[in-house]
Amino acid sequence: MEDLSPRPGDLETIETASRDEISAVQLKRMQWSLTHAYENSPFYRRHFDEAGSHPSDLRSLSDLAKFPFTTKKDLRDTYPFGMFAVPREKLARIHASSGTTGKPTVVGYTREDVDTWASVVARSIRASGGRAGDIVHVAYGYGLFTGGLGAHYGAEKLGCTVVPISGGMTERQVALMQDFKPRIIMVTPSYMLSILDEFRRQGVDPSESSLAVGIFGAEPWTNAMRQEIEHAFDMHAVDIYGLSEVMGPGVASECVETKDGLHVWEDHFYPEIVSPETGEVLPDGEIGELVFTTLTKQGLPIIRYRTRDLTRLLPGTARSMRRMEKITGRSDDMMILRGVNVFPTQIEEQILKCRGLAPHFQIELTRSGRMDDMTVHVECTLNSTDQGSRSGSAKELAHHIKSIVGVSTKIVVHNPGGVARSEGKAKRVVDNRPKE
Repeated sequence: MEDLSPRPGDLETIETASRDEISAVQLKRMQWSLTHAYENSPFYRRHFDEAGSHPSDLRSLSDLAKFPFTTKKDLRDTYPFGMFAVPREKLARIHASSGTTGKPTVVGYTREDVDTWASVVARSIRASGGRAGDIVHVAYGYGLFTGGLGAHYGAEKLGCTVVPISGGMTERQVALMQDFKPRIIMVTPSYMLSILDEFRRQGVDPSESSLAVGIFGAEPWTNAMRQEIEHAFDMHAVDIYGLSEVMGPGVASECVETKDGLHVWEDHFYPEIVSPETGEVLPDGEIGELVFTTLTKQGLPIIRYRTRDLTRLLPGTARSMRRMEKITGRSDDMMILRGVNVFPTQIEEQILKCRGLAPHFQIELTRSGRMDDMTVHVECTLNSTDQGSRSGSAKELAHHIKSIVGVSTKIVVHNPGGVARSEGKAKRVVDNRPKE
């Protein structure tokens, strides 16, 4: 793979600043953000008052722990515009979640917010190995989802040429990649696997494609999947992190020269790790729930937002800003099966060990009597479709899951294409247990 390390002068000054310099910027901006939220958002004024907190209480970064958390429920309870800190007419953009499990969460951006967002995505693309002039194939969904437009504006900000194809039309995606020859693709990792399948279906060697960098986000993915994609395409696969409530993609990014965790752009987003059970702030290095406070956002400042993502904070390496370890799961997607905590990424890791299985899977939860059961639906590879190979692969996967994860599970091996594909975020878990 190509060496994509940054050239001298590529980086912004803040990316290599000292920790003291970064902390000074954070404290000044945090004081502004708390004051802005308190003075301009009726929700935050009430929220702070009820907790006995006031912006003047913040004299050091550690004082942030005195302020209450914000949750997804707060955004839903104030639907649609009740948390904004500017008049609606001052908003340049509104995005929203799908709202498949209730009211959507609505977020708003001023023109300055959109510019900040573009800047941090541009920084992320550059950290991933992108440069001005590159063609960027954006296969994240466009629309209310923040992925497509977030990637688009950031790539343009960096000076790239954008192909705004969005998700779907996989056959056409591959055809356009061959014709336009993009250097970078931005897409969910699960949909990248569908694109890989389409390359092979068309008889095109993916390693001969023009792609040098894949920037993958919007869902947890494993290092094993990274290796699978990198080997198939002879490209770098780099992780990007974000969530609409905090900004969108571009809150943190891996650096291509190290790929050792995602550097949080701490001049705009202040991270904490807290205990999922107690909310107590945990020291760097301990695994817990990721919490973010925005430092420069105008339209919808977010104070101590509980992301439900599980990770830990580590010192900076390729950049001075701290790293967050790759997200391995969420506190709300964890399955408890007969007393054992199970995450979809753990199942994915075991599937990728089995040569006869493709990396497409779905977990089905059912209940027989008082006990919960888990079935893993997975596909065989094209050269392992005979019954003997499929049976052997099922036994191998069941053994890996029992040995490593610690649960017994039923394995159903489908023909290639038998597991539902995703053109956006993959739906990894189907819960068919009876509702209480």
